[in-house]
Amino acid sequence: MNGPLRGLKVIEMPAIGPVPFCGMLLADLGADVLRIDRVQDAGLGLPIETRYDVLGRGKRSLALDLKTDPARAMVLGLAGKADVLLEGFRPGTMERLGFGPDAMLERNPRLVYARMTGWGQDGPMAQAAGHDINYIALSGVLHAIGHSGGKPVPPINLVGDFGGGTLYLAMGVLAALFERHASGKGQMVDTAMVDGAASLMTVFHGLLAQGVWNDARGQNDLDSGAPWYDTYACSDGKYVAIGALENKFFAELLQRMGLDAALVPQQNDRSQWPRLRQLLEDTFKSRTRDEWCTLLEGSDACFAPVLSLREAPVHPHMQARQTFEEHFGVLQPGAAPRFSRTPGAVQGPPPARGEGGDAALRDWGLKG
Repeated sequence: MNGPLRGLKVIEMPAIGPVPFCGMLLADLGADVLRIDRVQDAGLGLPIETRYDVLGRGKRSLALDLKTDPARAMVLGLAGKADVLLEGFRPGTMERLGFGPDAMLERNPRLVYARMTGWGQDGPMAQAAGHDINYIALSGVLHAIGHSGGKPVPPINLVGDFGGGTLYLAMGVLAALFERHASGKGQMVDTAMVDGAASLMTVFHGLLAQGVWNDARGQNDLDSGAPWYDTYACSDGKYVAIGALENKFFAELLQRMGLDAALVPQQNDRSQWPRLRQLLEDTFKSRTRDEWCTLLEGSDACFAPVLSLREAPVHPHMQARQTFEEHFGVLQPGAAPRFSRTPGAVQGPPPARGEGGDAALRDWGLKG
């Protein structure tokens, strides 16, 4: 294992979505991640074959029936050797299994015990089922996404699961590990997707309090309300995105589009936004997406083509950055972020259920 987290031992309890993604990020950065799998498939999440389960890449798997005493003893033994434990059960589940933070930290006082839930460990909704769309709805995020007059648009499951969930979980783990250097002690990290999603909206709460952000969606500078920050259809039915927020970038956009700035409505005159939007719509529809790329891409017009999942990996910039890599026959994003001395990497393919578990036990000193 290579990367800045080389030598870090991580237990990943059975979970879907944000917890496995956190485990993948840690594994990409060199951590030794041991995933505890159920003995049989519990039918959670989306059905996916092992080789395509890229959130499992670089990990090893130990299949256990956590309802049995030997399995519970094994997990307790692993906790005594681990640096980090990731879990995403409903509140109280780990305690009922005998794996709550008090029990685990008593066994290993240096353990960082990282919990992930949608609603949090407490509160009136803590025990309710939910998914990303529910968490971002309650935290005010979903209301803000969509066009004026339209219904809220779910941004797939990026904001709750992976933004407000995984990335805050990973940040919490790393912060607790850093603090452990000073105190010598681990601690519990309570990560809730409602908290993380709300945190992602911090700047907009400030703008709302100042009175410069409209709580109605699709009427602001960054939510498609402004005509110079939106997507537009081209003559071939494909789309482009413009984000010419600053005056000088908007001026360059107009110049490169062949529009006379003297005849274009003022950028920040909201009363003229409908007329400006119609002008941009008509102009963008006059050419194909590729033709607009030739005119605008790489300039300060704040322009990009709207690429599909299949198109993005073959774009010249993404290829030059080697953002996407093919591993075990599957094209996927590579390790991020990047490091100058200790680069991370995709460490290996996703394991089948139980694959690599015995070797992990030997490496962790639990099996001769």
